[in-house]
Amino acid sequence: MKRQTKKATALALATCLAPLAAWAEYPEKPVSFVVPFPPGDLEDIVTRLIADEFQAAYGTPAAVVNKPGGGGGPFPGAAEVAGAPADGYTVGSFVIDIPVVGPHVGIPALDPNPFEPIGIFLTYPFVLASSKSQPYSDMDSLVEHAQENPVVLGHFGSYLVPTQVSLALANAKGMEYSADTAFDSLDCNTLASGDADVINTNLQSVLPCIDNVNVLATIGDERIQLTPDVPTVGEMAPDLNVSLWNGLFVHKDTPEDVRAKIAMVAEKVMSSDRVKEISAETGALIYWEDAASAAARIETDSATLDRINSILGE
Repeated sequence: MKRQTKKATALALATCLAPLAAWAEYPEKPVSFVVPFPPGDLEDIVTRLIADEFQAAYGTPAAVVNKPGGGGGPFPGAAEVAGAPADGYTVGSFVIDIPVVGPHVGIPALDPNPFEPIGIFLTYPFVLASSKSQPYSDMDSLVEHAQENPVVLGHFGSYLVPTQVSLALANAKGMEYSADTAFDSLDCNTLASGDADVINTNLQSVLPCIDNVNVLATIGDERIQLTPDVPTVGEMAPDLNVSLWNGLFVHKDTPEDVRAKIAMVAEKVMSSDRVKEISAETGALIYWEDAASAAARIETDSATLDRINSILGE
């Protein structure tokens, strides 16, 4: 009996210690945080802070790897993450489009969605902007102008969430752009050159010429602190309310204890002074939303995008 009791105790102890052993083992080798866009944008900057803190916390090399998809947007880069082992050594830093739009763009690695969130940490200050030389300064005057004049919308891709929201807002307002064109870059030069009349871009791209720009609307959960008088799309059309966020994602088969180690570092970074400075400088919302809240947000945003697709007849 004593021998059996000892065996049972040893087995129970081993079972309890197994998760701790896995926790202690990770990370044993370099960790890559994959950003499927070129370096320099907000998600890249903040993800580099996470990688730096991860390395400092665990003593294992960690770095951001930029894998832009070119004409395929972020999706080819995300597909590479989907194909990596589900062990926490390849972490995706993804925009909303990847889990919400990715399963519908014809890339087998993303359909069905292979990812689950570790957490969401950033809402981009995305805007609809035009030059002050244009005869409109807000959405209502744009709508009035567009009734008798052609207006060209510039965007980063017709299938991306900001573009879909912008087109749906125009529909809700009873207007239609005469044309919409995708650009690799949307900034002060785009407006100055007249290549597009209205552009859908991140606020920091037009901050250098903000005195010559009218911000017509913002896309996000709340108004941008650098443009507090400009309403959100959600204020003008509540059914179109969706935020343009970025979060950390891993393959759905990644162990929970590994996810917890990544989340612990990311949450710490989001309360740092450097992150607060970035938020103040750019107007971005930076925070930490845990896995459960992030999953709920994705579900809500997916329903909103379904409505938008229905409005646009897609």
